[in-house]
Amino acid sequence: MPLTVGSVVEGVVSGITRFGAFVELPDGRTGLVHISEIADAYVRDVRDYVKEKDKVLVKVLSDQNGKIGLSIRQAMRRGPRGDRRSHLSFEDKLARFMKDSEDRLADLRRNTESKRGGGGGPPRGRGAPRGGAGGVGAGVADSRASERP
Repeated sequence: MPLTVGSVVEGVVSGITRFGAFVELPDGRTGLVHISEIADAYVRDVRDYVKEKDKVLVKVLSDQNGKIGLSIRQAMRRGPRGDRRSHLSFEDKLARFMKDSEDRLADLRRNTESKRGGGGGPPRGRGAPRGGAGGVGAGVADSRASERP
């Protein structure tokens, strides 16, 4: 079966790199699914979405000079009947969502702490003392000043 641009075929993941996944196609050739074409969500690590020897649906994006560009993301788009072609169960999708949410929350906390100076204490509100006059220990400094000759 010759590959045509736009067709959706099933392939097997034959290798994973930090920039994408290589998929062996039915005709024996291998194509690349770039990391940006793995899923609709942000993909930090390709291994979070596919493993070697996984069977995946891919859409052929290009076939130039023997280099085949593929997309899992576009192959999973809604079909003509409105059905969503996805190989993940509801539990898998929920687990992935929870992991992504926890990762984003950890990043947000880390970023917020670094902007605050990483003190870890509660943020000061408006009008809170900064340690100058009127703060803790201010009465001691005032009493000593009044005892001087």
